[in-house]
Amino acid sequence: MPEYLVFLIMVAVFVLLAMAVRLPVGLALCGAAIAGSLVSGQGLSLRHLVEGSFGFFDVILIILTAMVFIKVMQAAGILDSVTAVLIRAFYRKKALLLFAAMLLVMFPGMITGSSAAGVLSAGPLVAPVLMKMGLPRLKTAAFIAMGGILGMIAPPVNILVMIMGGGADIPYVGFAGPLLLIVVPVAVFTALWLGSRDIKAVSFKEMESILPPSHFPRYGFRLYLPVILLVILLAGQRTLAKFMPDPGIPAIFLLCSLAGLVCGRRFNFFEVTQEALRDALPILTILFGVGMFLQVMTLTGARGWTVMTVLSLPSVFLYAGIAFSLPLFGGVSAFGSASILGVPFILALVTRNVLFTASALSAIVGLGDLMPPSAIAGRFAAQVSGEKNFFRVLRPCLVPALALLAMGLAVLIMAPWLDKIF
Repeated sequence: MPEYLVFLIMVAVFVLLAMAVRLPVGLALCGAAIAGSLVSGQGLSLRHLVEGSFGFFDVILIILTAMVFIKVMQAAGILDSVTAVLIRAFYRKKALLLFAAMLLVMFPGMITGSSAAGVLSAGPLVAPVLMKMGLPRLKTAAFIAMGGILGMIAPPVNILVMIMGGGADIPYVGFAGPLLLIVVPVAVFTALWLGSRDIKAVSFKEMESILPPSHFPRYGFRLYLPVILLVILLAGQRTLAKFMPDPGIPAIFLLCSLAGLVCGRRFNFFEVTQEALRDALPILTILFGVGMFLQVMTLTGARGWTVMTVLSLPSVFLYAGIAFSLPLFGGVSAFGSASILGVPFILALVTRNVLFTASALSAIVGLGDLMPPSAIAGRFAAQVSGEKNFFRVLRPCLVPALALLAMGLAVLIMAPWLDKIF
């Protein structure tokens, strides 16, 4: 069977299982991989399915341990305390308050590489504050949704880049600068665009009534020990590489999680890890499915066909294809879009600086979390802010989403010049 037909069948089975049958995306990817193996005459290919499922095992460990770290920060009262400190400091300064709120929403996504983590972890803390200070419900939901997506793209953990890098044999090293170049301007613009007109100053009494409880007076600076340790370990392995061994990102998150046991409120570490695993499981199954899908694409020759097809496109159609196909396919799964379409696109642009190319592609792929039918960021942000119809949330997201798309395309096109500058 021709390679292109195998690829089309795999994509069709994936879309059918994910959208019509409504299977979880990870299982839909697994089903598509099995279908591709069968129709190509390779049989069930259990060896390749198992081998593919462990293709992103390092990324899976990062997500799992990062989710444990976020849950520990919640259980120990660190997230509540940080939110209270920032609001007390900036509640009379609109711009700084918006930037602080955006950073709070982005932080869990920056650590876990998941927009849902930012929306569901920090969203419930930030949403009541923003609405109390005058931001309409829909704009609050859009603020949280965009913050989750920008956190997913921002360093230190960008799963989309890791997936594309895994498919194109690119190590996850040196992406912090290019990712920040894309995310920071868009985050500043998004915060001001959505909030500057509606946010109003409140009295100290009103501010106190909307604050989450702060545990800093009881525990002091030791409350922030896990965050401080995380910054030291992540920065140290880069700036002090000659003197400090690299324990690996999963080990860093685990050590910082254990530090949370002695710095704040007491909690059951076993129960927290169970909750983290439960919340991370949908993302982990997607990565297992992505690995199987890519492995079968390689086995059947479908991966080579997609790469050669993309390489043969004129540059105008290539950029148009990137701008439309990556977010649209991301409506089913951003991780699936990064693996199925992102890898061929990154290989088509491999002659350019791969750091800027992969970073820009990840920014465009991330917009898939706003696209129906899944619209993970928009759907969860609507839930957090109390909006029943998540489609209404997508409208105020339009301008910030276009700004992120424009920034991603600009970095993609200007990669040769940015390479010389930086």
